[in-house]
Amino acid sequence: MKRSGSPPNAWRKSSHSTSGAQDCVEVTNDRGLARIRDSKDPHGPTLPLPHPTWAAFLDNLKAQ
Repeated sequence: MKRSGSPPNAWRKSSHSTSGAQDCVEVTNDRGLARIRDSKDPHGPTLPLPHPTWAAFLDNLKAQ
């Protein structure tokens, strides 16, 4: 995921997603939180995570 360069509250998909992928998550920055949602349900619930938690999650994925 890109961590900078996107306007606030702009939902974005992982750079590993293909253009036609339907099973993706999206993330946005929102007042100190990373909000995550299912791309198939853009009006559904979101998972709010503090930025340090989101960053640790991404770092853990990269270490795999």
